[in-house]
Amino acid sequence: MEPMKSFFRPLWNSPIVYRVRGVLFDVCEVLTGYSVEKKRFESKVGYVPNIQHPRSFSEHIVYKKLYDRNPLLAVVSDKYAVRGYIKKILGEEESSKVLIPLLYATSDLQTIPFDTLSGEYIIKANHNSGPHFIVEKNQIPDREHIISSLEKQIAIPYGILKHEWAYKKIKNKMVVVERLLRDEDGNIPKDYKFHMVKGQCVFIQVDFDRFSNHSRTLYDKDWNYLPVTLKFPQGPEKERPENLDKMLKLATLLSAGFDYIRIDLYTIKEDVYFGEMTHYPGSGMEKFTPEEFDFTLGTYW
Repeated sequence: MEPMKSFFRPLWNSPIVYRVRGVLFDVCEVLTGYSVEKKRFESKVGYVPNIQHPRSFSEHIVYKKLYDRNPLLAVVSDKYAVRGYIKKILGEEESSKVLIPLLYATSDLQTIPFDTLSGEYIIKANHNSGPHFIVEKNQIPDREHIISSLEKQIAIPYGILKHEWAYKKIKNKMVVVERLLRDEDGNIPKDYKFHMVKGQCVFIQVDFDRFSNHSRTLYDKDWNYLPVTLKFPQGPEKERPENLDKMLKLATLLSAGFDYIRIDLYTIKEDVYFGEMTHYPGSGMEKFTPEEFDFTLGTYW
């Protein structure tokens, strides 16, 4: 049985077959009232979703996946195109302060200039959530592995089996190379995730040890600790960031025009940097504990 799986798996996950699977999946979901989506939601979140009349935060995210067709969703989900969007919103001078320096961008992966790229950097596809490749100081990058992985990522539409429409609409798939940020202690900085509903910050999320002992701490917009978990165990409490007001102002500016969006930011000393914009965190299927908090957040919609 295993040799048979090994034989058919590459074909099953080939770009053409994957796209056909996506079309058939969408058709079947519409005809069955999104039965797969509802089953996934119930198994992960813990209750039967009311997709047509959402009440909770999580239900609203799923509704957004299925029905929100604002063309800007694809623009700001694109890790390259979003840079132009931010320049349009903030202007050239302000955007130059918050955008992480772009070292290279290409749709031809063979042209990535590994020999001339200096310092530390991160390489990622513009249309998905990874895997990314971090090249640290004095590290010799595994070019063949990086290029091979990225070529496979670019060939496959992202979010096609999760109803994540915005990612499916990113047409110009490419790779971006950005400078790797370090904080005052030489570590990759924490990112602060601002969940914005109709221009209002409803909670802030901070993640810790994502690749080992993943934990997560939630705060309100005034940095009051929230006794709530979101999928992962409760993380440590941290002092209010000095740049919190600055980050909130930026998150508010960037969230204008969207009913919901998550704005990810970094802060290093007095500087604030843009990370990414996300429409469908956890595909709308990360469980809040207590469950009541999920429904409380839903009222902000």
